[in-house]
Amino acid sequence: MDDRKPWPAMLGIRQTRVNESVPGSALTQDKPPARTLCLNRTMFARKVRVEYEQAGQLQPCPLKWLDSFSMRNFTNATVFDDTLPLADGILEIGTYVPLDRLRDAMEDWFRRKSYLPKDGTVVLTQN
Repeated sequence: MDDRKPWPAMLGIRQTRVNESVPGSALTQDKPPARTLCLNRTMFARKVRVEYEQAGQLQPCPLKWLDSFSMRNFTNATVFDDTLPLADGILEIGTYVPLDRLRDAMEDWFRRKSYLPKDGTVVLTQN
């Protein structure tokens, strides 16, 4: 039989079950149950339409392009971590994502992936 301790116990961390009360903790006091907390409601607060110009007309950027940009790690710019592609041409972004830097980074990435021609442009419109 293996008598090794689980890793939390090796570090001196006491694991507590949800329904187990710890002396002196908030669980031993009579309080109403906590409300559900939604932490990402404001994280992706802005919806942006992402289009590219082709033959003089604006086309929605395919979801494949947006997903490729959102999953990349080529700039190490954490400001773009708050981007969430939803559908062709639709991206949700956080409140701290600057639109001009986002557009420039998307154009650069789409050209690197050969999605966008050298003379092509990306147009972002906040809804």
